[in-house]
Amino acid sequence: MTTVVPGPVPGTRITEAYARLLTREAYVWAWPMANIYNKRLAFAKAPEPGLLGGVLPFPPLNRMSMLTDYVDPAERAVACPNQDVVYGGGPFAFDVSPVVVQVPDFGSRFWVYQIVDLRTDSFADLGAMYGTKPGFYLLVGPGWKGDVPAGITQVFHSGTNTGFFAPRAFQDDTPEDRRAIQAVINQIDVYPLAEFDGKMKTHDWSKLPHFPQPEGSGAETKWVFPETFIDQLPLLLDDATPLPGEASKYAALRELVAVAGRDPKLKAAMIDEAKKADAEIVAPLFEFRNYGVPLPHHWTTINNGAAFGTDYFTRTAVGKSNILVNKPNETKYFYQDLDEDGQRLNGANRYTVTFANGQLPPVKGFWSLTLYNQHHFFEPNAIKRYSVGTKNKDLQKAADGSLTIHVQADEPKEPAQRANWLPSPKGADFSLYVRAYWPEEAITRGQWTPPAVVKVR
Repeated sequence: MTTVVPGPVPGTRITEAYARLLTREAYVWAWPMANIYNKRLAFAKAPEPGLLGGVLPFPPLNRMSMLTDYVDPAERAVACPNQDVVYGGGPFAFDVSPVVVQVPDFGSRFWVYQIVDLRTDSFADLGAMYGTKPGFYLLVGPGWKGDVPAGITQVFHSGTNTGFFAPRAFQDDTPEDRRAIQAVINQIDVYPLAEFDGKMKTHDWSKLPHFPQPEGSGAETKWVFPETFIDQLPLLLDDATPLPGEASKYAALRELVAVAGRDPKLKAAMIDEAKKADAEIVAPLFEFRNYGVPLPHHWTTINNGAAFGTDYFTRTAVGKSNILVNKPNETKYFYQDLDEDGQRLNGANRYTVTFANGQLPPVKGFWSLTLYNQHHFFEPNAIKRYSVGTKNKDLQKAADGSLTIHVQADEPKEPAQRANWLPSPKGADFSLYVRAYWPEEAITRGQWTPPAVVKVR
């Protein structure tokens, strides 16, 4: 029987054109992996759990930091932050240690733990929608065969050595709930297995140290670097075990790296091609309208968030535009760059988004409509409002039961409109974003989609 060699024969000479072709494909394929891996490298420098710039959870490996309120509008490390939940975050390094995850008693409060691998695929189901019980859960890396201590409820296996943790706990927009949530979030924690003693640890997250953050441009922090991509590629391949069908891809990419080591001229061409792929393929995926499943009124969505598998295009598009999304049964996302006429949303215009009576997003958790500026971050505004939804107790419905959100830069004159005002940036492009946490079947089956964004004439 003939032995099938996966990928190219080592040492085979290749042309520059072919080296560029492989590099272009590799860059798009590995972009989210490089993003998560470089977060791991950056967070590893943290001396202890703290907040970068006072706003971003910034802990060392296999630790976490937790916010105590909504994320600050100044956050610029991860695009499309959410002001409906209290966030936490931290990097996993399973080649260093398995990790214990604490789940406190959230009561009736909505919560979900996002736990993703290097590919940004979820590998652990922990949240209100899973009926997860309070206790301790263990996360382990590829091939781990250690002993599971008594007191661990369940073990979740990652297919990669690197991952990321992003817990979310719902908080409504009242001082009372800001106080009430503190006791439960102080028991959200992760730590190396060696520290597990079967007792629930409590951490006062309000006392985290603040670390300085470099000045930015207003856009998301750069996490992927085409100039060093070829050098980093073998680290990504070593970190993530191949998915079914990926063996030949891994072999081809390892030989590409070997070629770069033998031929400086070809390596220079690869670096040049990675820069071109970054600008020509990945950069346009920042815009929501350039990917996803089309829906009525120019909305788009994704149906495989955090479960991308071999859908490399969607994985990279989501990674570029709004990385670290939940799975569809946990959160359904709807994206909008355009009004009902297909024109780019811009703060020079006024818009309305009207949910008919009985047509608010059908959810078991909560919903929100968030506005992001051209960089997919919050735009400062006078009333410090960046989203509306379940958390708001003062939204006013019309006599017919409908709810109209007024999206505009200037303050509405009518009191009812002011109560439902979502400020937009003056004269600048922006996007709208619907989150439906723990969606009902009407959403997951595509029977409910958001209403049109109507330009006020």
